[in-house]
Amino acid sequence: MVSMAQGPDPFQLLPPVPSFTLQSDDLADGDTLPPPLVFNGMGLTGGNRSPHLRWSGFPAETAGFAVTCYDPDAPSMSGFWHWVVVDLPATTTELPPGASTGEHNELPGGFCVRNDYGYRGFGGAAPPPGSPPHRYFFAVHALDVATLGVDESASPALVGFNLGFHTIARGVIVGLYSR
Repeated sequence: MVSMAQGPDPFQLLPPVPSFTLQSDDLADGDTLPPPLVFNGMGLTGGNRSPHLRWSGFPAETAGFAVTCYDPDAPSMSGFWHWVVVDLPATTTELPPGASTGEHNELPGGFCVRNDYGYRGFGGAAPPPGSPPHRYFFAVHALDVATLGVDESASPALVGFNLGFHTIARGVIVGLYSR
């Protein structure tokens, strides 16, 4: 049997696009998520704070950005969306730590749709106890449109569907977490 954490990269289901540089002062690709990025609830006492993200090298024709955090290893038929930010201006190249924490948002334009916890904002890692490490795909999507044409009531799946049509490049950092 293959463990959940050995599943495919969720972006393999979307059309391939070029990559660009995504960095963070809070996490590194392949490392364990630090306590500030862990959920505060369900037996966890993390900070439930959105991470610092900084990006560069995206296409000159980028019209806007979206930011997502997705756990494909969640024990559900659809994974788990921890964070969905849409309609960030093309001039945005960085989000400070805590820019979108809980329902408190200080985004430089754009907005959050609800995550799978049920609120708009970042929700930290909270895999079931005893499960293998889950992968958290933090992605910045460079878009060919300034707006995805959704509002705050959109589901993460609808945003993901639209990202498949409008993403022209993507930067990704994958963090890991288990308990």
